[in-house]
Amino acid sequence: MSNFDRNAPVWGAGRAQQTSAVEMDQGLRSFMLGVYNNMSIGLAITGLFAIGISMFAIAGYTPTGKVAGLTPLGVALFASPLKWVVMLAPLAFIFFFSFKAESMSSSAARSMFFAFAAVMGVSMASIFLVYTSESIGRVFFITAAAFGGLSLFGYTTKKSLSGMGSFLIMGLIGLVIASLVNIFLASSALGFAISVIGVLVFAGLTAWDTQRLKEMYLYSDLDAESAAKLSVNGALSLYLNFVNMFQMLLSLFGNRQE
Repeated sequence: MSNFDRNAPVWGAGRAQQTSAVEMDQGLRSFMLGVYNNMSIGLAITGLFAIGISMFAIAGYTPTGKVAGLTPLGVALFASPLKWVVMLAPLAFIFFFSFKAESMSSSAARSMFFAFAAVMGVSMASIFLVYTSESIGRVFFITAAAFGGLSLFGYTTKKSLSGMGSFLIMGLIGLVIASLVNIFLASSALGFAISVIGVLVFAGLTAWDTQRLKEMYLYSDLDAESAAKLSVNGALSLYLNFVNMFQMLLSLFGNRQE
């Protein structure tokens, strides 16, 4: 992700000076709609896989709603060494996607994104072992509302958010390092701090990425294939912001099973 200044775009004239205002507006709307459609499909796939895996992994619930036990599938996925594969598989997809993004076609990138969303769903099925289904649903809708408002702000604001980019990326790197450290420390205080800061970082990234995608489309000379690929890459960025914000909010406001 590169920084840019909307007053001095690094991509040159692009569509902003090569098309009429009406054509530019229609093209931008179509492009952003494609980004949100790809992202929404990815989230739907993740949700379906998470719910589906949890249904087959959880043996049942007690009268109080607590998980009563795991099926053989649940034990294999969440209580055996295989759990590390389940946890790290999404990260492997991200690294692979990053290395192959330039050489892949837009259709291949879209298929890879949807495959990643499915793997992420398998990984996230474990939240049903920790939090109540009611609180998971509630936090999801809170995240959706917050994400929608932040993305709308990034799309409509006249103020350049480019200066936030470096700060947010540094914050993201710090979150990753702190999260890795807390795997070994298991500190509740550090976990709380990570969640609070994480919400702020991914909230900022949502607005920043939305504006970044908008201006990349306007100030770049993209052919149809390049625009389609940018749509998929943009959907992945916003998808990751949404999922991470959801997980951070869930850790703060989700009701744990007792």
